Amino acid sequence: MRRVTRIAAASVATAALAFTATACGESSKESGGQNKGVGLAFDVGGRDDHSFNESAARGVDRAEQELGVESKMLTAKNNETEADREQRLTSLAEAGYNPVIGVGFNYGNSIEKVAKEFPKTTFAVVDSVSPGKNVDSIVFSEHEGSYLAGVAAALKSRTGKVGFIGGVNNALIQKFQAGFEQGVKDTKKDVQVYSEYLYANNDKGFNDPAAANSKAKGMLDRDADVIYTAAGQSGAGAIEAISAKKGTWGIGVDSDAYQQPGLAKYKDAILTSVVKNVDVAVFDVVKSVKDGKPLTGTNAYTLEKGGVSLATSGGFIDDIQGQVDAARKKIVDGTVTVKEAP
Repeated sequence: MRRVTRIAAASVATAALAFTATACGESSKESGGQNKGVGLAFDVGGRDDHSFNESAARGVDRAEQELGVESKMLTAKNNETEADREQRLTSLAEAGYNPVIGVGFNYGNSIEKVAKEFPKTTFAVVDSVSPGKNVDSIVFSEHEGSYLAGVAAALKSRTGKVGFIGGVNNALIQKFQAGFEQGVKDTKKDVQVYSEYLYANNDKGFNDPAAANSKAKGMLDRDADVIYTAAGQSGAGAIEAISAKKGTWGIGVDSDAYQQPGLAKYKDAILTSVVKNVDVAVFDVVKSVKDGKPLTGTNAYTLEKGGVSLATSGGFIDDIQGQVDAARKKIVDGTVTVKEAP
């Protein structure tokens, strides 16, 4: 990571004046200092989760290379409180980063609160909708991408049994489950789907590879031969278990698991991945601030717009690509409506 340039003396003076004004009763915490670049607040698992945090980081990397911006990235820990998230976002805004981006639905409420305190800073939140004139709410059609994964799973399964593992049983991850199950059943109604979660309401579900490994082994023991895991960094544990049993496939999520260096030794067992282009959304909001036209409101990245897709790395779905493309077309033209809840 490149070292952030120190604020010039003139900017310090400006910040001091702003502080004085605030002390005299001004409500805003804006410092008015130099924009130091993009501030990114990761969810649990951090940058190297092989999933959506990693995708967000790629968006920042691209912004550094193409736009010349600096950055600072901070990572959440397991079992955090709302106050922890608010403090992380506040520290980035107070330091002069703009935009400030929270990666993950857990930042929804904290973004809403902190954005009010820094009206001149653009905030963005991934996977949640937060009100605010200076907030970019970034949402994706995970259920549509997961439908395609279900199509692929049904077509590639030899046992007629497939599995879905979710990190945490909440509305967001249920979208992945619902799309996957529908895709399987629309393709081959007799295929059995095992759908299970690592945790009911603990964010550790996105950062517990051992739990996912155990859950995947249980499904493999019941003859599931294709398993789709939507659980952030935990997914690495599931893929490890799957790779140990010949003739079985894992499906990655958010990032292209086949292309992840940390999963390279398992790549021959990675059938495909439901790619969620968080990197594109992050780059879009950084560029909008750089251009002086900040994105705000709710911005949806759908299958039709390329917000989600099914990875083709490894060539393992080449033989069924025609059926996958046909399913995609039906979603885009409205012939198939994908459910967002099981």
